[in-house]
Amino acid sequence: MSIWGKVIGGVAGFAVGGPLGAILGVAAGHAIDRAKIQPPEGAGFDSDTRQIAFTTAVIVLCAKMAKADGQVTPDEIAAFRKMFQIPPDEVKKVGDLFNEAKKEATGFEPYAAQVGRLFAHEPAVLEELIAALFVIAKADGHVHPGEIAFVEQVATIFGFSPHQFERLKSIHLGGSDEIDPYEVLGIDKSATAQEIKSTYRKLTRENHPDTLMAQGVPQEFIDLATEKMATINAAYDKVAKQRGIK
Repeated sequence: MSIWGKVIGGVAGFAVGGPLGAILGVAAGHAIDRAKIQPPEGAGFDSDTRQIAFTTAVIVLCAKMAKADGQVTPDEIAAFRKMFQIPPDEVKKVGDLFNEAKKEATGFEPYAAQVGRLFAHEPAVLEELIAALFVIAKADGHVHPGEIAFVEQVATIFGFSPHQFERLKSIHLGGSDEIDPYEVLGIDKSATAQEIKSTYRKLTRENHPDTLMAQGVPQEFIDLATEKMATINAAYDKVAKQRGIK
């Protein structure tokens, strides 16, 4: 079963708990007492539950971000379906969850906080969630300032520093000619060759698809990681060439 089938299955919310679990239940048509759905400890989450929580957070936060520029464009919807490989027979139910999140009065903060706690020790997973938000933000060809502010607030809730956010923005929004390769790698221009190599090896380990899937990123989202890794590789190659690193 695809991750989308698991998310819209109707019982996933009780395993996920918290605000993400509650909105899953409501979207599935259950009468949910939100006060009684408590998030279990992150350590108790199995692989399926972590993937469901990740995917639900992507849907909910994308829906909440739609309010940042006041509308959801057809391009954004098309990008969502294409990037996240939603099977045609599951599009409607995923859309129901998206619409429920969009119309709900609750802000995005509780959802971001819950998924941030769950993956607090897997920052690369949270970076993939930020990547998903950037994909939707730029889908219509114009990134609204309100969307940038929204993603930055989410990143802050996740525990990323302003500098770390700028690095992610550079990776996902910078044109190939505009990207500072040192920014992409998260290193200072005064870094030694050994520091550059060490940082690159660390990024390669953390962003490898197998590593991310083991930590809770579903297969359907691995294209994001592949694109990000290509940007990191290109940045390292550029720095290595400039610095004569073998």
